[in-house]
Amino acid sequence: MKNTNLKTEIIAYLYLVLGSLLFAVGDVMFVNPYHLAPGGVYGLANVFNALWGWKISIAGVCMDIPLLIIGTLVLGPKFGVKTVVSVILIPVFTYILEITWGYAPLIHDGPFFDAEAHASLFFMDGEAKRFFMPDFFLNTVVAGLIYGVAIGVIFRAGATSGGSDIISMILHKYTHISLGTMVLIVDSLISLSTLIAIDDIRLPIYSIILIFIESKIIDLVVDGITTYKTVFIVTDKIDEIRDFIINDMERGGTCFAGTGLYQGAERKMIYVTLDRRDLVRLKSNIRRLDPDAFVNIIESSEIMGFGFKSLPESES
Repeated sequence: MKNTNLKTEIIAYLYLVLGSLLFAVGDVMFVNPYHLAPGGVYGLANVFNALWGWKISIAGVCMDIPLLIIGTLVLGPKFGVKTVVSVILIPVFTYILEITWGYAPLIHDGPFFDAEAHASLFFMDGEAKRFFMPDFFLNTVVAGLIYGVAIGVIFRAGATSGGSDIISMILHKYTHISLGTMVLIVDSLISLSTLIAIDDIRLPIYSIILIFIESKIIDLVVDGITTYKTVFIVTDKIDEIRDFIINDMERGGTCFAGTGLYQGAERKMIYVTLDRRDLVRLKSNIRRLDPDAFVNIIESSEIMGFGFKSLPESES
């Protein structure tokens, strides 16, 4: 059991390193040169870089750490060691790329040039601006793929990238607007902030397209096609698992009583439906709370009701 747990943790941290590295590559080589801001702390960091030349890594970590502290004070210690590690790894990899690669785009249409031209974008090459002809569509698709794989791998490691997710969770607590809606609002506002840095309506549009591609890839990396899973847990530690679901995850569920076929003993079972992030947390903690639990996870193509998709209105 100890060897299995150690192997699982090693794999999780390897996922974390890989995801953080991919995130940095996507941001420095694809997102930043095009002045896109696909939500999150690093979306704002890209805007600050375009406005004042601040390093993305420095701006990102200066926002992430206070948000983690505030989130812990307001929401409690929910984020875990792995999220803290990702908050450290992402700016480290980003800084390395900033000082070695710079801010040059990997995808562009033609060579770089020094004189400003119509319909061109710029990136900072030291103290000077270098201009290039952009290929918005291809860059947005590739950036969305890289971001999606990066964040999906980070989720698979049992962590989050921190940032605007914490803002959304805090606002969700006090406004009672669904967390998914709150994330969409916060990320969309960050995307619109690109208009402050560069007066080009294409930038927030491409940023939102990037967010859409990213979200679909995250689902594929973490869950495959489905977004939600229905979980049945048969356990003798019903109170411990129930308390974790209610208090730590702030989710609801249903408890059933049943009889085992083999010994005829009375057993209790928990029924709960979760999104991809909560499922990762639940599985890792069931092992800790009751290693002998029996868990059945079913793909759910559509979930309706409180906390999920609204029930359809009756037809007249």
